[in-house]
Amino acid sequence: MSDRRTELEAAPWGGRTRRYDLIKEGVVAVVIIAILAAVLSTLFGSPDDKQITFKDWAVSAPADFYATSVQELAGTSGTAGYGAPYNTASDGVNLGPLHLAKIMGVTHPVDTVNDFVITPLTTVSNAAPVADALKLWQASDAKQQSTWATNYDTALTKANQDASKVPTGDYGPVPELAAGLLTMAQAGSLDGALLSQGNYFQSDNTKQTLFLGDGSYFNDQSTASNLQGDTWGMMNETGRYPGQAWLWLYSFWYQIPPFNNEDNHPFGANADAWIMVIMGGLSLGLIIMPLIPGVRSLPYKIKIHRLIWKNYYQEENL
Repeated sequence: MSDRRTELEAAPWGGRTRRYDLIKEGVVAVVIIAILAAVLSTLFGSPDDKQITFKDWAVSAPADFYATSVQELAGTSGTAGYGAPYNTASDGVNLGPLHLAKIMGVTHPVDTVNDFVITPLTTVSNAAPVADALKLWQASDAKQQSTWATNYDTALTKANQDASKVPTGDYGPVPELAAGLLTMAQAGSLDGALLSQGNYFQSDNTKQTLFLGDGSYFNDQSTASNLQGDTWGMMNETGRYPGQAWLWLYSFWYQIPPFNNEDNHPFGANADAWIMVIMGGLSLGLIIMPLIPGVRSLPYKIKIHRLIWKNYYQEENL
């Protein structure tokens, strides 16, 4: 049997043939797939809403925007305390003794005080009280600035982000700066001011995304659209490339223990690093699969091809 099989495999094809219209079959396949794609995307497609702007945020949730601006000045926002690659505020995620982010260092520096608040405000008119507030802030040292911002951030938090209920205190120009940035955002000019920082042609949306993520509005919109990680939500990224559908395998690990237990397990607190290692290992395994003894011979042992072409093997008695 083995000798006959070898002889048949080496000889030119002598079996039956039939006409096959490749173009016709291709057109039919494309049409069927197009119809299925249209129907399934209509029934199960993810939302493709317009991008959220700072104007949307400032108009829809002014108190949240105002409070977040104060947090950026006080250094209490998520971005301000994130660590590498944005700043040195924390060590970042680790794999045991290896602090990966710290080892890589600050490669994309973000100064929340200046990048998110002060620099954008310098692009607007010099009318009081914003101009006066900027002059007072810039004339003060870092310690005084931190004291003002921390005092106001604490008071605003206790007042549940209601600036009208904040008692009188040593806040310096912080209330005026936050109010000025709110007005700027509501007018729609903050988006352009943040994007214009850096090169003339700017396609890096990191700072805008970080600023948006520091507040509650962006997260609330994600929850309302069922786009949170625990609902496996997906939608197009900025620029519609590369999209997020291919990220499902990464997202999967965040839904299971111990990676979804950030507070009570070291793997959860460092899930990003561990999942990166897992996915790297799986990707490497896929790449070197043809070189792994035993694994590379599985197709011959499982013989799925004989099931697919069973009629042929039965007729040829192989």
